[in-house]
Amino acid sequence: MNSLFIDPLGVWISAFGGRASDFGFAWPLRRTLGYHCADDDHKQRAVILNLIFGFLALLSLALTLWQWLVARRFPLHQRVPAPPSPPEPRSSRGEEALTSSSQPSTLNPQPPLTLLKPLKGCDPATEDCLRSWFAQEYAGPTQILFGVAAADDQVCGIVRKLLREFPDTDAELVVGSPLPGANAKVAKLAELEGVAKHDLLVISDADVRVPPDFLANIVAPLCSVPLSKGYGLGEKTPRPFDALCAPEPERQNGPLTPALSPSEGERGNRRQFSGEPRFMGRACGLVCSFYRLANPTTLAMQWEAIAVNADFWSQVLQARSLKPLDFALGAVMATRRRHLQEIGGFAGLVDCLADDYQLGNRIARHGHAIALSPVVAECWSAPMGWADVWKHQLRWARTIRVCQPVPYFFSILSNATFWPLVWFIVQPAAAIAVCAIVCLLVRILTALNLQGRLSQNPNLGGRACPRGHTSPEKWARGDARPPALLIPAQPCGRYAWLIPVKDLLQAAIWLLAFLGNKIEWRGQRMRLRPDGTLERLKLPLA
Repeated sequence: MNSLFIDPLGVWISAFGGRASDFGFAWPLRRTLGYHCADDDHKQRAVILNLIFGFLALLSLALTLWQWLVARRFPLHQRVPAPPSPPEPRSSRGEEALTSSSQPSTLNPQPPLTLLKPLKGCDPATEDCLRSWFAQEYAGPTQILFGVAAADDQVCGIVRKLLREFPDTDAELVVGSPLPGANAKVAKLAELEGVAKHDLLVISDADVRVPPDFLANIVAPLCSVPLSKGYGLGEKTPRPFDALCAPEPERQNGPLTPALSPSEGERGNRRQFSGEPRFMGRACGLVCSFYRLANPTTLAMQWEAIAVNADFWSQVLQARSLKPLDFALGAVMATRRRHLQEIGGFAGLVDCLADDYQLGNRIARHGHAIALSPVVAECWSAPMGWADVWKHQLRWARTIRVCQPVPYFFSILSNATFWPLVWFIVQPAAAIAVCAIVCLLVRILTALNLQGRLSQNPNLGGRACPRGHTSPEKWARGDARPPALLIPAQPCGRYAWLIPVKDLLQAAIWLLAFLGNKIEWRGQRMRLRPDGTLERLKLPLA
């Protein structure tokens, strides 16, 4: 009976007194056919999976190399030339037209600005971070406003100490009442906005330390700084704003430097213009700066340092190579008051988690361009363990997912550790193992190179200042650099093994970013709405 169900055609042949072999072939049983079909289906599925994951592995390698190449082309750490001293009168008529001291410039190369610093709490690095802003080599008038929500905040003592150390600085501690809005930082900025004196506004986080020429560099794209022909900020030029800080091209008459006073009848090899710098016909509305995690003191912070110092800034440049930036990086931002008023001021951002993204995005939607300054700021964080870094990375991932869902969804394609590993698991062959190892080595080497580029210190040549040369008295006199340039030595390859670990953890965080909308920020539990605003939660996080 079993053969009737297994091979009904063979039973039919036997009923006529014959065998299948009598017809010139050995008729296979249906069970044997099923085995062969199953093997063929399995092989087909294996081939398809091999092709899919092989393609994804090679695509991740290509995206990694593209990200590295784009970052290598960016003029990182390059500066705007310092304003030259007034030149002596020349006898040549052509030179007098360019540099005559009898007609001083009406343009201030370093216009007045107001620095807004919202503060809450302090850690061992807070004082040095704040002091670096008092030690700026900036010729224009500078107002510094520190905002706190309560007079008993521990950071108030540090601010008052710095106000006593630098009595000639126009600085003020603004103590406000409890402010509405889920984002307390932006609520403080909204209050400081009303106290600011100047049109040019610089916004900085509390944990940021900067080199002494930082302000002069970050405001340069917002100022009417003329540039040489074909070099960056002329109308309809395809070059980005960071050309302000790139090396000047060599010309017949020598290297060019930005002039300070445009002249209608100017002769020579420089073309100047008046008004705001423009990029593809768009006026610069906001300038932001890259930043690096300067003190990864724990193993978990080394993981985050790879994410920030190697991947984040290069991914920003990769995105910019596809289209103009439509967001800002929040460590330090510079804009003008009128651009801020066009979007409703800081009051319209008090419920947004990614206030830096929203600020840049709204300014860009009003027709203004977002510029990147090549000068790198430093972020000094209190020591964090694995749980704190995990929460920070998850909050960051869910924030990006809400702000840019489609780009974030496809960001997993550039994970050059995850996809080669999956490819090898699906098809454990020697050739695939070699390809996976190559992908992994390329990923590690490019990440180490990018991390080293962002962390290098061109001002000190990678050397640390002697301790005696960094006293507050010398900073005040201008005889020494502020501590923002003291960079702790980090062995280049010591944590190379952590790069693939970071990639695998990042794959898990990418998945979790789409599986929830609850975050923990500054000790408060919040729900992230689809529009990027925050809602405070009273119940424990699920």
